[in-house]
Amino acid sequence: MGAVLVVLVVLPFLVGALSYAVPVAASKVLAPVSGAAAFALSIALVPSVVSRGHVTAGSELRVDALSVVFLLATSFLYFATAVFSAGYLHLGRDAAGTRYGRRFYAGLNVFCWAMLAAPLVSDLALLWVAIEVTTVVSALLVAIDGTQSATEAAWKYILIASMGLGIALLATILLYYAGTSVFGAGYELSYVKMLAGAHRFPAPVMRLTFVLAVLGYGTKMGLVPVHTWLPDAHSEAPSPISALLSGALLATSFYAILRYFQVTAAATGSTFPRNVLLVFGLASLALAALYLLRQRDMKRMLAYSSVEHMGILAIGMSFGVTLAFVGVLLHVLAHAAAKGTAFFGAGSVVAKFGTKDMAALRGGVGALPWSGSMLVAAVLALSALPPFGLFRSEFLIVSGGLSDPRYGVAAVLVGLAMVSFLGLSWSTTQTMLTAGPADPEAAAVGVAAGRVATGGSRAVTKGEVSPWIVVAMALGIAALLLLGVHVPADLSRLLDHAAHELGSRR
Repeated sequence: MGAVLVVLVVLPFLVGALSYAVPVAASKVLAPVSGAAAFALSIALVPSVVSRGHVTAGSELRVDALSVVFLLATSFLYFATAVFSAGYLHLGRDAAGTRYGRRFYAGLNVFCWAMLAAPLVSDLALLWVAIEVTTVVSALLVAIDGTQSATEAAWKYILIASMGLGIALLATILLYYAGTSVFGAGYELSYVKMLAGAHRFPAPVMRLTFVLAVLGYGTKMGLVPVHTWLPDAHSEAPSPISALLSGALLATSFYAILRYFQVTAAATGSTFPRNVLLVFGLASLALAALYLLRQRDMKRMLAYSSVEHMGILAIGMSFGVTLAFVGVLLHVLAHAAAKGTAFFGAGSVVAKFGTKDMAALRGGVGALPWSGSMLVAAVLALSALPPFGLFRSEFLIVSGGLSDPRYGVAAVLVGLAMVSFLGLSWSTTQTMLTAGPADPEAAAVGVAAGRVATGGSRAVTKGEVSPWIVVAMALGIAALLLLGVHVPADLSRLLDHAAHELGSRR
C-alpha cells in the first residue's frame, strides 16, 4: 500500500501543473477525476491501516488511523468541490477568462495537494511546511477575483496566518530542543520517535510547546482569539475555495494540534493539554454563537459556524475519553461534508440572486428547488439535527463529556450549540423558506460578482444554476446521511483505532 501514499502525494500536484498547460475545459474534467482518485485511494487505505496499524512509503510518508481520518475528509471535499466548480464557474472565452480558469484550477489542485500532504508526511517539520504551503496557495485563491474587498481579505489572512505559523515554527523548534535531551543534537521529528521518547522530555518545555502550537496552528484552525482572518477570507473567496477553507483547511490545522497533543500528553500527562484546549474551545464556541445571532452576510454566517464547530472539536478533546474522541473524529468527517454542501448552496444562491445579503434574499427554495432545499438540509445538519452525521458526532462528544468529572462543560456546550442553532436556523429560514417576489420573472437582479458574473443582470426565474452544483451538493447530503444513519463497519473501526491513538483515559 506504500504506492498509494506516493500517488496521493503526487497526483494532485501533477494535475495542478497540467492545469496551466491544458485548456480550461480539460481542467474541468481533470480536477474531478483527480479528486475522485484521491478519495478512492484514501478509502483503500482504511482496511490496511485498521489491520496493520500504519502504512509507510520510505521514511517521509507514513499514515496511521488518525492520518487516514483527515485524508478521507480532505479527499472527499476535493472531489465534491471539483464537481461543484465545473458548474459554478462561468468564464468568458477571451484571454482573461482563460487566464482566470487556469489560475483557479492550478490553485485548486495544488491547495488540495498541500492539504493531503499534511497527514501523509511522517514528521512535524514536514507537517509545518505543508501547512505553510496551504497558506500561500489559499491566500492567492482568496484574492483571485481581484476585487478590493477580496484583496484586503487575502492580505489580512496571509499576515495573520503567517504570524500564527511563525509561532507554530517556534513550537516545532522547542519540541526539537526538548528531544535533544533524549536523542542528541541531530535527529528527525518523526511522530514515532517523538512518542517513543516523550515520557523523558522536560515537562515545562512541553507545556510551553503545546501552548505555542495551539496558538500557532489555532490561527489556521480558526480558534478564538486568533480567528479574525476567517470571516473575511471565507466571505470574499469564491465559493469552492470557501468550502475548502472551511471543511478541509481548518481540519488540517486541527490535525497538527492533535499531533502535538499526543506528544504533550505522553510527556506531561493529558490534563494540561486538555485544559488548554478547553479554554480555547469554550471561547471559540461562545463568540461564534453570539455572532451567529446577528449575521446578514450568508457566507460570513457560515464562516462563524466554522469557528463554532472548531470550538466543539477542541472541547471534545478536552473531555479525554474514548467516546468523545470518536465523536471528535466523526465530527471532522461530517463537518467537511456539511460545510462543503452549505458553501456550495450559498454559491448557488449568490449566483442566482447576485447578493450575499440575507436581508435582500427571499424565496430561495422557490427559485432553486434542488440546491436551495439541500442548502436548508446542510444548515440543519450544521445545527446537529438528526438524521445527519453531526447529530451523531455531537451526541458522542456530549455523552463523553457527561462521563467527565467536569460534566458541567457538556451542559455549557449544549447551551451554546442551541444559541448557534437559533442563529443559523432563523437566518436560513427567512432567506430560503419565505415567499419570493410576487412576480419573480420581472425581478431582474445581478448575478454573482467576479468571474461568475457573465451576461449582466437577469430575472430570477425558477431553475438551477447548473446540474453540477446539484450533483456536488447531493454527494455531501448523501455522506451526511451515511454518517448519521449507519457508519460503515470499516470506518467505525478506523475511528476507534484513531481515538485510542490519541491516548484517552478510558
